[in-house]
Amino acid sequence: MKKILVAIMSLVMMTSFAQNQKDNSEGYWQQHVDYKMDVDVDVKKFQYKGTQTLVYTNNSPDDLKNVYYHLYYNAFQPGSEMDARLQSIADPDGRMIERKDGKVISRISKLKPNEIGYLKVKSLQQNGKDVKYEVAGTVLEVILNEPIKSGGKAVFTMEFQGQLPVHIRRAGRNSRDGIAMSMAQWYPKMAEYDFEGWQAHPYIAREFQGVWGNFDVTLHIDKNYTVAGTGNLQNPQEIGHGYEDKSKPVKRKRGKKLAWHFKAEKVHDFTWAADDAYVHDIYKMKNGPDIHFFYKNEEKYKKNWTSIQPLTAKAMEFFEKNIGPYPWKQYSVIQGGDGGMEYAMCTLVAGGDKGSPIGTVIHELAHTWFQHILATNESKHPWMDEGFTTYISALASNKILKNGDGRPTARGYGGYFYVVKNNLEEVQTTQSDRYNTNTAYGVSSYTKGGMFLSQLNYIIGEENVKATIKKYYKDFSFKHPTPNDIKRSAEKVSGLHLDWYLNEWTQTLHRIDYGVKSVVGKTITLERIGKMPMPIDITVTYTDGSTEDFNIPLRMMRGNKPTKATIIEDWTWAHPTYSFTVKKDIKKVEIDTSKLMADIDRKNNVYEVN
Repeated sequence: MKKILVAIMSLVMMTSFAQNQKDNSEGYWQQHVDYKMDVDVDVKKFQYKGTQTLVYTNNSPDDLKNVYYHLYYNAFQPGSEMDARLQSIADPDGRMIERKDGKVISRISKLKPNEIGYLKVKSLQQNGKDVKYEVAGTVLEVILNEPIKSGGKAVFTMEFQGQLPVHIRRAGRNSRDGIAMSMAQWYPKMAEYDFEGWQAHPYIAREFQGVWGNFDVTLHIDKNYTVAGTGNLQNPQEIGHGYEDKSKPVKRKRGKKLAWHFKAEKVHDFTWAADDAYVHDIYKMKNGPDIHFFYKNEEKYKKNWTSIQPLTAKAMEFFEKNIGPYPWKQYSVIQGGDGGMEYAMCTLVAGGDKGSPIGTVIHELAHTWFQHILATNESKHPWMDEGFTTYISALASNKILKNGDGRPTARGYGGYFYVVKNNLEEVQTTQSDRYNTNTAYGVSSYTKGGMFLSQLNYIIGEENVKATIKKYYKDFSFKHPTPNDIKRSAEKVSGLHLDWYLNEWTQTLHRIDYGVKSVVGKTITLERIGKMPMPIDITVTYTDGSTEDFNIPLRMMRGNKPTKATIIEDWTWAHPTYSFTVKKDIKKVEIDTSKLMADIDRKNNVYEVN
C-alpha cells in the first residue's frame, strides 16, 4: 500500500510539474532584476564608463552557484565567434561583409583597436565582496562567493567600460544615415535562468533574451546631443531637447554635459541612441501612449518621417485591438541602426531618404507584443517572435497602408516553397545561431513562423485564430511562453486537438501534398502524398454550373472548424487515400481554394473532368 501511495504521489507531482511548464500558469516562476546604472559618455572617442548596481531576485526553486552576464560588444572584435561565423557561413549577411577578388571578407576582421567594440568589467562584487569572474568571448562567467538561495536576493556592484564599434550590425557609431550612436545591447546584461536552465548564449548576430525588471539609468553626455530610447525621462525640465513641458522654463545645470535620467519598469532591455542633429516630434494619441519620433534634421528625411507618425498611431491601435493593450506610457521610433530592430519601448529604424520606412516601423512595433510583452526564448524559438510579428504586421499593413480587409492570405508563402524546392529547409527546433544558412534561418523564423498562424486559420477558422492570439496575450504576457503555450491557447479557444500540428509543422520537415487522385462518375478519390496530414477543404463544381464546398476533418483533431461547408466523414492519418460520393455530375474538383494550406505541389490540387 505504501509503495502504491508513493507511486500515486509521484505521478501527481510529475503531472502537476508538466502542466505548469506547459501552461505557464500555476507554479510558474521567473527571475527578476533591478538595474541602477550611472554612465559617462565620451562622444568623441565613442567610449563610456559606468557603474552598475544589480539586485538579482532568485525566484527559481534552485540555489544558484554561478551567474552569467552578456558582453555583446565583444563580438565586434577580430577573431570573435561572430567574425568566424561570417567567414564560414554559406550566405553571410551582406551588411557585415565585403567582397574582394571573389573572396568574402568579414568587416569585423578588419577593425582596428579604436574601431572595435568591447565591454570590460573592471570590478565586480557580490554583496559587497569581490567575486571571481572570467570573460569568455561575449559571456562573463561568475563564480559566486555564496549561492543565491531559492527565494533569496543578491546585490552585484560593477564598474565597467565600453567602446561602441564601427557600425556593422544593429548597434554602432556613425551609421549609414549618419546617426552618431546607436546604443543597443551596450551594458553588461544578466543572462536568463529559467525552467530549462541558464540561457547564456554567445552573441553571433542573431537574437537576444533578457530577464524582466526595472531600470534606473543616468547618462552623462555632451549637452548638444539628444538622447532617445527606453523608458521615461525623469528630469525633462533640466534637459529640454523636446521632452520638456513648453509652458514651463527649462533650467539646465551648468557644464558641458547633461545628466539624462531614465526609468523603465517591467522591461528586459534598455536601449538608447544619441545624435547632435535629431529632430524630436511627439505624436499624442487620444487613447494611447505618446509616440516619440527622432530623426536626422535633414530635408531628405523630413517628409517621410513626418508622414509615418499618424500611420504609426493607427498601427498601435490595430495591435492593441487585435492582440492586447500596450502597457507603457510611451513608445519611441528612432532613426538609427540598420534596417529595423525592436527594443524595449522603442525601435531603431534606418532610412527614410529614398522612401517611407513605415512598413519597417509597423513590423518593429508589432515586435513589442511578441518579444517585449510575451517574450519567448528567441534563441530556441525565433519563429514565435519573428513569425508571429510577420503575420500580424502583414495584416496591419494590408489594412492601414492598402485599405485592405486585414485578413490572412498566402502571399508570403513563396520563401517557404523556395527552400523546400532547393532542399534548404531546416527544422524549426534548430537553435537560431546554428542554421546552416541565413536563408534557412530567415524562412524558418519569419516565413514559416508566420505561416504557423496563417495556416491555423485554415485549420481552426479565422475567428478562432483571432481569439487565440488575444487569449495567448492575456494568459502569457510577461511569462516567456513556449511553443506548447500557443498550441494550448488555440486548443482552448477552438476545442480541437492540435498537438499533431505543432509537432508536424515545427518539429519535423514533413511537407503537405494532397492531390485529387481520380474522379469516377460521382465518386471523388483524394490522396495524401506528403507526410504531413491536414484537414481538407474541397470545392466541387457541377456540370450545371453550381458549386458545393466540403470539409473533411482530420480525425486526430477530434472535431472540425466552424464552416458553412458540408462536413463529411473524417480522414485518418494512417489511410493514404479517401473517397466520397456526391449527388450530381462533376465538372471540376479543387482542394483548398483559399490556398492557406501550404501544399507544396498545387498542380494536383485541381482535377477537371473531360
